[in-house]
Amino acid sequence: REPYIYLYYHRVILIIKFLFWQFQELYFKNLSKRNKQIMEKNGNNRKLRVCVATCNRADYSKLAPIMFGIKTEPEFFELDVVVLGSHLIDDYGNTYRMIEQDDFDINTRLHTIVRGEDEAAMVESVGLALVKLPDVLNRLKPDIMIVHGDRFDALALATSAALMNIRILHIEGGEVSGTIDDSIRHAITKLAHYHVCCTRSAEQHLISMCEDHDRILLAGCPSYDKLLSAKNKDYMSIIRMWLGDDVKSKDYIVALQHPVTTDIKHSIKMFELTLDALISFNKRTLVLFPNIDAGSKEMVRVMRKKGIEHHPNFRAVKHVPFDQFIQLVAHAGCMIGNSSCGVREVGAFGTPVINLGTRQIGRETGENVLHVRDADTQDKILQALHLQFGKQYPCSKIYGDGNAVPRILKFLKSIDLQEPLQKKFCFPPVKENISQDIDHILETLSALAVDLGGTNLRVAIVSMKGEIVKKYTQFNPKTYEERINLILQMCVEAAAEAVKLNCRILGVGISTGGRVNPREGIVLHSTKLIQEWNSVDLRTPLSDTLHLPVWVDNDGNCAALAERKFGQGKGLENFVTLITGTGIGGGIIHQHELIHGSSFCAAELGHLVVSLDGPDCSCGSHGCIEAYASGMALQREAKKLHDEDLLLVEGMSVPKDEAVGALHLIQAAKLGNAKAQSILRTAGTALGLGVVNILHTMNPSLVILSGVLASHYIHIVKDIIRQQALSSVQDVDVVVSDLVDPALLGAASMVLDYTTRRIY
Repeated sequence: REPYIYLYYHRVILIIKFLFWQFQELYFKNLSKRNKQIMEKNGNNRKLRVCVATCNRADYSKLAPIMFGIKTEPEFFELDVVVLGSHLIDDYGNTYRMIEQDDFDINTRLHTIVRGEDEAAMVESVGLALVKLPDVLNRLKPDIMIVHGDRFDALALATSAALMNIRILHIEGGEVSGTIDDSIRHAITKLAHYHVCCTRSAEQHLISMCEDHDRILLAGCPSYDKLLSAKNKDYMSIIRMWLGDDVKSKDYIVALQHPVTTDIKHSIKMFELTLDALISFNKRTLVLFPNIDAGSKEMVRVMRKKGIEHHPNFRAVKHVPFDQFIQLVAHAGCMIGNSSCGVREVGAFGTPVINLGTRQIGRETGENVLHVRDADTQDKILQALHLQFGKQYPCSKIYGDGNAVPRILKFLKSIDLQEPLQKKFCFPPVKENISQDIDHILETLSALAVDLGGTNLRVAIVSMKGEIVKKYTQFNPKTYEERINLILQMCVEAAAEAVKLNCRILGVGISTGGRVNPREGIVLHSTKLIQEWNSVDLRTPLSDTLHLPVWVDNDGNCAALAERKFGQGKGLENFVTLITGTGIGGGIIHQHELIHGSSFCAAELGHLVVSLDGPDCSCGSHGCIEAYASGMALQREAKKLHDEDLLLVEGMSVPKDEAVGALHLIQAAKLGNAKAQSILRTAGTALGLGVVNILHTMNPSLVILSGVLASHYIHIVKDIIRQQALSSVQDVDVVVSDLVDPALLGAASMVLDYTTRRIY
């Protein structure tokens, strides 16, 4: 039998080989036909000649994946590489060598940097590049030049190419950072003919800048093609090589800080404070030298003055190859500085980041980024290190999904060289349906908002404009198990419904009563209205189930956030919100930011004491505002009157199966019940005295009364302010909120504002 089996397998192998040869012949025939069609379309029977110009180590990390992609398709493209800028300077690592190590032929090296590292040197460097580039471009004669980002060298490249009638493809246009880089980036956008952007917001910015919709590609960041496959590689040898044999994963810091050219003196001061904080923090730290912008020389002097290059805890280096740098930041305990890498690429690994100053403050960021806008001493930076070091955040894909290069190559192949070279601008009105990527067409960016009240549990899909697309309501269960299961069930159903409604859910925001630690997503202590709700981790089960970031905060704070984003607090620097409902709560916005307090107990405004011998409060004290003016307090007084047959007046009745509540007391007062009117006046007076205390303590520019009882108290509160407040605060306006669902809108705003809300 064995010879027959051998003969059978031999025949099968021959058949397979024959089929493979047939398939291979057919494949190459089709490929040749496709190449011919593209060449015929361009009318010149030649490949697309692409010039990639790289200026520094940072832009090469974004351009290299595209260059590799172009190199793998020689039947379509010819690649010319031009190297200039800090690549060719020894003080910055001679980083052109990594381009050679990647086996790219460098067609031209241009020494364009005028040393001096000040503003004048930057301008002279641009001028020198403009003098040298025309000869290079005349010699290479590219069909298209690929320019990246927002560096002054890139502006020279784009200017030269545009004036010499060479098509420009700009990578990473439309983004916002917060420095002079914005102006340079947008200037290159106006010179460029084609645009590859990384985020939907950047795409919308390009459209707002009147760029042609058909020439914008939402591809994601090219570096993410390498990032998202990098973390599982061997990394300990890289960590040991750069930081020492005794360093463990997640137990070191990567620091990368550049000068801010619009405020050099302040950025040098921030760098000095950063180094002081890192020395005090006492962890092994890899410090990379700054870029070549004005002010970098002074920053290097600060490093040497503090002995960083010889300090046992520090390793100071000019350059780290990108493949190795990826591994270092992926497994760091924290990254600190103001590099765009920290707010963009590092999010792919969930590594904690401390972003210093204003250089990247306008960028979209993931949950892992904590901003320190300003600091007078090292203390604030040091505290930020204690907050961030060693944490692991959810991985973020804001800037890419790992498939940018195939999209870019397809985009390049679609360029028709027979089209007129002159740019077209699409002036308003601007269409919204412009995305070339099917995954992003017409999605409404939205949040899942959860409101945990004493009676009801509500979940809503809320759009970026504050519109409640759909709302779900259930009774709030009495036990923890039932409640958490119901929350998960309702959120899963709402997320599934969001797909049908074409809403893209960015995350989940939860508003709940009680004291909340928003940093950890934990309810520390609940009110008596919500039972079995102490020390509850809400973030973990929801994040694990929905695979979305989750934010949690107190309902009073959420009401303030809602007013800040959608209500009467929009644009105000300082205001206070008071919620008048079943209980009394509140939220404080100071310098545009929500105040939580050292133990997350700020804005417990319902427990301001307005009388030393007042009624008992649910908090255990007595004489609090809540004991006078809350829905529970009014219900208590209504029951007393009803039990004494003093509540009902003519034209009023209470069905036997209906519990007496605050609304019955209000109705009786409106119908002329003197005792009911007296109770409401006392309640309003207590609330008014609380507002007076707030005015004297916080001195806000506005007080917003929210909740079902607000309209009944507003006039009494204003009277008390006129009678009791200092003259300097009597002009502060007190208004009734016009938001229908402040708790849900506030919960949603935590998600919708997540790119800027983590301000320290």
